[in-house]
Amino acid sequence: MAGFETHPHRDMEIVTWVLRGSLVHQDSMGHSGLMYPGLAQRMSAGTGILHSEKNDSWQSKGDEHLDLVHFIQMWVVPDEDGITPGYEQLEIDHELMSGRFVTVASGMKAHRDASAIRIKNKDAALHAARLGIGQSVTLPDAPFMHLFVPVGSVTMEDAGDLATGDAVRMTAIGGQKLTALEPAEVLVWEMHETINR
Repeated sequence: MAGFETHPHRDMEIVTWVLRGSLVHQDSMGHSGLMYPGLAQRMSAGTGILHSEKNDSWQSKGDEHLDLVHFIQMWVVPDEDGITPGYEQLEIDHELMSGRFVTVASGMKAHRDASAIRIKNKDAALHAARLGIGQSVTLPDAPFMHLFVPVGSVTMEDAGDLATGDAVRMTAIGGQKLTALEPAEVLVWEMHETINR
């Protein structure tokens, strides 16, 4: 299957988040789907699965285009080896209009009732927020956190300004306020335990 990636030696939960444009996902388990902003996707990459994400959504819509795609693909180690390959997508664009953090992906008990895609790591969760100028959100309180600003700029209480592409890793800290200096999107992973393998 030309153009596909394989992960033969490591199980992985792969979360894909599109910021602009669209991608087509295909894998050797027969899953296929169009990914676009506001749609969260999780693929459980067990041993031997092949997959691709391509900027060729125009093939199902008509005329070829050269539209740019901006996306982030995040990999999370699952709690156990030998996971069954799987695939899940969830539309959360409406929730993102609220200007607050929305849980995108989680394996934590605390988010069992949230409309989020499920990952096989009981100590990790991904949250996203789309903020207009002056809107604020509060970071979750977690032992470990990774904040990424893929679009726009924000100011972080007690830390200063963060621009597109900036990231902050935090340990045993949380509750700071983020305020958008311009329209922005932020992604935050909260983690409650390290996994040593």
